[in-house]
Amino acid sequence: MIVFPNAKINLGLHILSGRADGYHNLETLFYPVNIKDALEVIEHTAVKAPPVQWSTSGLPIPGEMEDNLCLKAFRLIKNDFPNIPPIKLHLHKNIPMGAGLGGGSADAAFTLCLINEKFSLGISKQKLQEYALQLGSDCPFFLINQPSLAKGRGEVLTEFKVDLSGYKLLVVNPGIPINTAWAFSKIKIAHEQREPIDKILQMPVTEWKKQLVNDFEKPVFSSFPEIGKLKDLLYQNGALYASMSGSGSSVFGIFEVQKEINFPVAYFYKWV
Repeated sequence: MIVFPNAKINLGLHILSGRADGYHNLETLFYPVNIKDALEVIEHTAVKAPPVQWSTSGLPIPGEMEDNLCLKAFRLIKNDFPNIPPIKLHLHKNIPMGAGLGGGSADAAFTLCLINEKFSLGISKQKLQEYALQLGSDCPFFLINQPSLAKGRGEVLTEFKVDLSGYKLLVVNPGIPINTAWAFSKIKIAHEQREPIDKILQMPVTEWKKQLVNDFEKPVFSSFPEIGKLKDLLYQNGALYASMSGSGSSVFGIFEVQKEINFPVAYFYKWV
């Protein structure tokens, strides 16, 4: 059985306050985009097979294997359903990492759903949400996978109607991985009154440039000017709105029509 975890972008991202649990209260709009990994599970029928045999292809995945979110997702379910037979789990990685596109969280959420469906476990939506939140603050979004207003630490989700189907969306990643914990450490909470993101998103796209802000841009652009220049390049080429996604480093632009833009060879970019 195979599924295709997709990326997301953030339409606006306000960091509202710190929290006693070490996280931050925020508001943002998660918007799914058609940049995808591939994730496959099959039963491992070999004698004395391990509970999970893990393999990857595509983009190299940094870090220790045991820290991979797909394996963590598997172990969460395995702890509650120990009779799941041994499996082979393979991830083909296409979504850039450290990119603000939520690829790791998407892979984890899709792993939960894939194993639930493959073995007919009957796990409720609420329980899947509980598993997902243990894996990452934006992981529960990928169980909904519809444009959603997110609050709390990102787990309080409300589906929100925002339709960009009449526009062309260009997502660009310069290959600079941004550590999310580092990005949060550089945030200075804005205490002035701001228009809520859901109100801004009800305005025409042409008005977003003036008001729809990602609070991570200031510290990230300061440390990595190349990313800020990428946003400028999108505006110079006619984007109606451009922004960094999440804590970076991907930047996206919303255009009326698709057009040719010259990026350095090493950049990943896709019209979606």
